[in-house]
Amino acid sequence: MAVAAASPPWTPDLGDGRYKNPVVHADYADPDAIRVGDDFYLVASSMHAVPGLPVLHSRDLIHWRILGHVLPFLTPRDHFSRVRHDEGAWAPAIRHHAGLFWVFYGDPDFGLYFATAADPAGPWSEPRLFLAGRGFIDPCPFWDETGALWVAHAFARSRAGVNNRIALLRVDADRARVVEDAGVIIDADLIPGMTILEGPKLYRRGGYFYVFAPANGVHTGEQFVFRARSLRGPWEHRVTLAEGATPVNGPHQGAWVDTPGGEHWFLHFQSLGAHGRVLHLQPMRWREDGWPEMGVEIDERGVGRPALAHRKPALPAVAERWHPQTSDDFSGPALSPAWQWQANPEPFWATFTARPGWLRLAAVSAGRDDTLYHSPNLLLQKFPAPAFVAEVKIDGSGLLEGERAGLVVFGRSYVWVGLLREGGATRLVSRINRDAHLAGAKEREAWSGPAVPDGLSALRVEVAGDPPSCRFFAEVKAAGWMPAGEAFVAEPGRWVGARVGLFASGPACERNPGHADFAWFEYRPPDAAE
Repeated sequence: MAVAAASPPWTPDLGDGRYKNPVVHADYADPDAIRVGDDFYLVASSMHAVPGLPVLHSRDLIHWRILGHVLPFLTPRDHFSRVRHDEGAWAPAIRHHAGLFWVFYGDPDFGLYFATAADPAGPWSEPRLFLAGRGFIDPCPFWDETGALWVAHAFARSRAGVNNRIALLRVDADRARVVEDAGVIIDADLIPGMTILEGPKLYRRGGYFYVFAPANGVHTGEQFVFRARSLRGPWEHRVTLAEGATPVNGPHQGAWVDTPGGEHWFLHFQSLGAHGRVLHLQPMRWREDGWPEMGVEIDERGVGRPALAHRKPALPAVAERWHPQTSDDFSGPALSPAWQWQANPEPFWATFTARPGWLRLAAVSAGRDDTLYHSPNLLLQKFPAPAFVAEVKIDGSGLLEGERAGLVVFGRSYVWVGLLREGGATRLVSRINRDAHLAGAKEREAWSGPAVPDGLSALRVEVAGDPPSCRFFAEVKAAGWMPAGEAFVAEPGRWVGARVGLFASGPACERNPGHADFAWFEYRPPDAAE
């Protein structure tokens, strides 16, 4: 299996001087981006996944690669040693100031944090909590001409009891504490028709301060821009980007970046169900009256429509067309940055040294209810394209009685195909758990396959359609692929898209677990040769 040679599942470059949206067809929610010199850096939400807050790098705004993550572990570590769906690191902002990269983020249950690094690839400092409390989210920093640090943020109704407001803080970064609470500066309850205002990004241009912020919901909302002569207001506003007659629902929450040549662009997300919140790039320009315009087909109110395709930014051609990493040949010494766990990992969960050239996963307990939904040691990746194939080679000869391992498509429901050690034999099986997010939901057998005496098999899932339908297959001793269970319609998780991943798990009482080994994992387009 030539993993490194596999074609990327999604390519935004049309090859004729244009690109198509989304530029990244994967779940990089709540993006923020900056330019430093000739380089662009982007961060995105990661919720409960570990490592958290991915940092992406581009030279042309079209082709992106994963540099690393801000958070090798989620804080507090003990709290996030268990799976915490709907919690974690939300909506970060990235800035470059005083020779450092800064990332601010909110944890809706603990408060607002920041971390710094001299290199965006890391290492990053331990996150510092500067405002403790529930419901504070979406922080964005701004340093004024005196060097004072201001942070605009929003509120999560699920924790704070309110939303639709943007507040302002002055922060002492050295001591990581708030020195002035300027209160709510934009109360969108006073704006007719506005129901959910969030995700502020704070800028200054000319004589105005600007807050770029989405409103009215992820699936149906619009992108707004607010401006004022003072950070404290008063603020005026207008819609700048809306769905219109396009299929780009709720263009939402992103970042203004400029290029060395003076062009302006806006990065935002679109929510696509099981595919998550995918990344779009829109042209942008500043009008003479000081308001920005985004997208194409600007109407008389200054509202643009998302571009489905557009000329590429006027930037030097890139020698290497990066794509966010996906496939992994498990040559080590570390996992590809595409992989994330469901909780803070333990060192023994994964190793490359026990069997060089293979990834060994320990068959850790599946969690408090013996379902994968609460398994901290699921190793998952984002859906990488509208249609794709995921394939893995597995050796389950190290599994002990009651343990299983395999390939999973995971969301609020999940299906897996793999190997089960039961009654002293190892066989291929598929299990499904519909509505796994609900209390009491259990796995049931979806398919029972042949015995695999040596524990060696290849597993595959083919994903296509809208909503995405998943078909599983298995192969033993290169004897040809056999269907492995029923088709499954993938579902998103809580605030995240569906995932594909690997696992090894066992009974809760097992103290010395067995293991499964994986030789490679590959994502490829559905029409690519095997």
